[in-house]
Amino acid sequence: MSAIQWLSLAVVGLAVAAIVRGREVRLVLILAAMTLGTLGGDPAAIVREFLSTFSSEKFVVPICCAMGFAYILRHTGCDAHLVRLLMKPVRRVRFLLIPGVLLVAFTVNIPVISQTSVAVCVGPVVIPLLKAAGYGPMTIAACLALGASIGGELLNPGAPELLTVRGKTGVETMILARQYIPPLLIPYVLVAGLVFWVQSVRENRTTTATEPEPAAGSERINVLKAAVPLVPLALLFLTGPPLNLLAIPQDWLANTPESFGSRLIGAAMLVGVLCALLVSPGQAKDGAKQFFEGAGYGFTNVISLIVTGACFAEGMKLCGLAAALGHAIAGSPELMLPLAAVVPMLFAFVSGSGIASTKGLYEFFHDPAVALGHDPNAVGAVVSMGAAAGRTMSPVAAVVLMSGTLTGAKPFDIVKRVAPPLVAGLAASVALRMLGVV
Repeated sequence: MSAIQWLSLAVVGLAVAAIVRGREVRLVLILAAMTLGTLGGDPAAIVREFLSTFSSEKFVVPICCAMGFAYILRHTGCDAHLVRLLMKPVRRVRFLLIPGVLLVAFTVNIPVISQTSVAVCVGPVVIPLLKAAGYGPMTIAACLALGASIGGELLNPGAPELLTVRGKTGVETMILARQYIPPLLIPYVLVAGLVFWVQSVRENRTTTATEPEPAAGSERINVLKAAVPLVPLALLFLTGPPLNLLAIPQDWLANTPESFGSRLIGAAMLVGVLCALLVSPGQAKDGAKQFFEGAGYGFTNVISLIVTGACFAEGMKLCGLAAALGHAIAGSPELMLPLAAVVPMLFAFVSGSGIASTKGLYEFFHDPAVALGHDPNAVGAVVSMGAAAGRTMSPVAAVVLMSGTLTGAKPFDIVKRVAPPLVAGLAASVALRMLGVV
């Protein structure tokens, strides 16, 4: 490697150290990006990347609308009704509580793509049940973070990670969510869940179960409200391939085909908002305020990380680090899939954002994948899963911090508990892919 590349690696190392020491993630990433851009001879490219990502409707429209929808679900209680409906079969079977909570949080994360919102929604229902079963705060927090963040959102065609892959391959997100993600995600989730379950049972052997505390919002389940979180997801599957049962005229939403996909996702979320307010007329008067508060939260806490993460990745590309990674893959093709999982995982661990990791790094793997004859969509699925794993084991990830807040556990303790299952699950999925099993 050249002297510039070695200096760039030093800058990346300093940025990682600063974030681990608790410095503000966005500030560190943007300063490191500008330094890398300067070393690469084109700092203006970082400014351009900042402005283009900051204003990119590919991310802003789906994410902000999804976060607004999540706030509306919480405001109307629709999310809580869905959680209680899903928890009902397992809440009285102590042995199944851990896998039950993981499955419920994973399922809720499919329509509600914000991991933090899932933790806030699921936590008040499941925390009393897990406490009554004798589980400690660290296990409860880890269970909540793992279920809410292991990758359920990747089955939603509106997931920003899938939008990134679509931007490079041209394959619609509906096809990615139905054909490419499940074969890799299912073994990943099963192995990670099993390892975590075994860990939790061992920890719980010395504790005694107690009578369950009353869960928050324990009134009768409203099935209509419980169905509302699934409305946008259903609309996206019905309007996209391979079903194509509903045709939405392009000129209803956009003037160009490039904008239609992102706006369709945003429109589906808005339909969900309308349904939530219709089934909860008493909360309708504050609906607009709640929606825009959620959209603002999404811009502040999600879009900002995507922007700064994209700038950081652009800086690494300018300095030749992306090219060095491509050369390493070309020289050792067997490293393609392991690196596609591990590098985004590490980036997400540092930044706390799986979306930023996928947005910034997938481009690094797309061209080498095509050159080596790999399916770039499958590689994109591996990148997305690696990024999700890194986010879930990041002490600065919002979902980890929220899970710790709800339970009183320390973020680093949560990370220690979720890291082994995540690494085991990711390794199993990548190995199966390399063997041609999935």
